[in-house]
Amino acid sequence: MPLLLAATALAVAALAWGLPWELARDCEGTGDRVKEVAALGILDSRPEGAAVARGFEEVDAGCWADSGDVVVYAERTYAFPGTRAEVAAHYRTAAVRDGWEPDPEAPPGDLLFTREDMVLSVAFLTAEGLAEAGLGSRPDLTTGAGYAVGVDAYVPDGATAG
Repeated sequence: MPLLLAATALAVAALAWGLPWELARDCEGTGDRVKEVAALGILDSRPEGAAVARGFEEVDAGCWADSGDVVVYAERTYAFPGTRAEVAAHYRTAAVRDGWEPDPEAPPGDLLFTREDMVLSVAFLTAEGLAEAGLGSRPDLTTGAGYAVGVDAYVPDGATAG
């Protein structure tokens, strides 16, 4: 019994003094922020001829927390019969028009934009990536330029998620 009391006291002391509180943060209270990010117009912007991919009719939105970081996200997946260059040209124009700025730290060729506490990304889909995600063979997403457009919004330390 004394060993159990000592272990409990040590755990309480670690929580009170040694464990950073930000590591304990989670997604509680982020529901309104998730809805706000999922409703961003840039997620519905797409080049002419692009269509919401079959099986992705709803915006994929939610929250994740890791090592004290809390991020809400929203993503939309499109099938587009055209080229990656056409998709890139569309989002370079649409994002800037919507108040996003190209991320100066983005690797060359990546479509990354920032606005306030958010990051907008456009990622092209490959057969290998779809297989890894358990989505099997999707010719509609690997012929032409299948892609996902997503927004990650960071919830600052000490801020209310909503």
